[in-house]
Amino acid sequence: MQVNPYLFFNGNCEEALRYYEKVLGAKIDAMMLYEGGPADMPTPAEWKKKIMHASFTVDGEVVMASDAFPGDFHQPQGFAVALQVDDPADAERRFKALADGGTVKMPFAKTFFSNGFGMCVDKFGTPWMVNCPADMQS
Repeated sequence: MQVNPYLFFNGNCEEALRYYEKVLGAKIDAMMLYEGGPADMPTPAEWKKKIMHASFTVDGEVVMASDAFPGDFHQPQGFAVALQVDDPADAERRFKALADGGTVKMPFAKTFFSNGFGMCVDKFGTPWMVNCPADMQS
């Protein structure tokens, strides 16, 4: 069994994936447009070029995404996509890139439990937590 995040966007899924490709080193594995669906699927003309389903990987981890059908998008809440990054400088760089144009909920900084941690909502509305785990001693 596999558990994967599935992110919904408000018509800007492809833009978000291209951004994640640039700032996270994500690899887009698949992008299917609504126009590729069944002919009898009731899709508005302006939505035909939107993403019906996509998958991408970040360091081998699979994330899926799509543009929510018109009128079905809701701002994400109650979860965050968590990134674990080993190098504090790389973690901070990724955090700053994700926070750029979005909202910082907790600035990236060293904490009692990590070498760096921050929370933000990116410019596409997706909540993120970026963590650089502390060396845990037993």
